[in-house]
Amino acid sequence: MYCKDGRGLHNSFINRSLTSCFKGEKIVTKNMSRDKRALSPVIATVILISVTIVVAVAVAYWMGAIATGYTSFEQIELPTTYAKWESTGSRWNVTIELKNSGSADAKLTNIFVNDVPLKDYATGLVMLVYNGNNQTDLSAISIPITKGNSVTISILLGESTADGFTAGTRIDLKIHTAAGKDYPTSVKLP
Repeated sequence: MYCKDGRGLHNSFINRSLTSCFKGEKIVTKNMSRDKRALSPVIATVILISVTIVVAVAVAYWMGAIATGYTSFEQIELPTTYAKWESTGSRWNVTIELKNSGSADAKLTNIFVNDVPLKDYATGLVMLVYNGNNQTDLSAISIPITKGNSVTISILLGESTADGFTAGTRIDLKIHTAAGKDYPTSVKLP
């Protein structure tokens, strides 16, 4: 297409200055592609990466707060376990130190000696001592072990060949907690 004076109009497929005719006057407009304002690709990339990092950090903190509530656990360690003969009572004193290195409090609810719960032994043959007190009701053991702390218990075993409590034998101990976990150990009777 041409104007009356023979000048050509802008070809939209070629990126050149736009020339048009208006009542015989030549009007030159700016190049359309140079007039557009935009962000530099580098700046746009930096902004996009920054926003992504901020969102990722926010989601990580949020998920961490949620996960902390569901991932608390007990972890009982038995750093010290030993037995000694007490001639005055004609019995063995098996001492066990329990350390809770987990992130939740624990509660000791049962103790097994050679896979038999303490409550199933004959009265007076097996006794449990905690905090200097003899636990009389062995069917309802409840010893709290707070996170980061240690507790020491003593199991007093009377001499009994029928139950395997004789000098030189090894006995297996298993600590059972309210969370349903078992912590085994063994000790040789001197």
